[in-house]
Amino acid sequence: MNRTATARRRLLVPLYVHPAADPGAWSALEAAAPALRGVVLNIADGPGHRPDPAFTAVTARLRAAGVPLFGYADTGYGHRPAREVVADIRRHRRWYEVDGVFLDQAAAHPALLPRYRRLVLLARALGARTAVLNPGTHPDPGYAHLADLLVTFEGDREAYRRAEIPVWTADHPPERFCHLVHGVPPEHAEEVARTAERRGAAVHCAVPGEGPNPWQDVPRTAATAGEGR
Repeated sequence: MNRTATARRRLLVPLYVHPAADPGAWSALEAAAPALRGVVLNIADGPGHRPDPAFTAVTARLRAAGVPLFGYADTGYGHRPAREVVADIRRHRRWYEVDGVFLDQAAAHPALLPRYRRLVLLARALGARTAVLNPGTHPDPGYAHLADLLVTFEGDREAYRRAEIPVWTADHPPERFCHLVHGVPPEHAEEVARTAERRGAAVHCAVPGEGPNPWQDVPRTAATAGEGR
């Protein structure tokens, strides 16, 4: 993917809802394909124990629409055994033909950089073209050299309004950073998009959801992009 195409794809969408529960949300992502940096695929805090035909169908349609897919793998802030993380990556690749990996609950401390460097290398060896790390906060700057995309904020709108950006982020292109914001009323979605851009993050997601799993909605900006095709 060239730089111009990447710049147009400004939305990373973690859609953690089953296609049978909300088929319209998955259809909206197909329509919004040109705006999507990627969709995080999370069946059951990972790929689950067996292929799910409903996810097989929606991922095939998203691939056909040109949407990059990133398989979710929980790293337990560096404490989950690497073999379990790699097993999740392998299942995502085999069952859903994902393009990359979304390593969630990533550590932020420099002492764990070697562990994450190894995980990213193993993911690439398994065919992941894109590695996303999600510490949900600004980690040690060394993590920016491991990932293709680094999620440096995950939280609600109020916390996002107060967030501060360390100066080291200016040493990297905005396409390397992503902010994930929940609890955002639809009328404030574009405000979050502008804030992310101003703070040096070219990729973002803003959804209205709250609670234990706020990532069950398609962001308004994705729906709007789909309407404008």
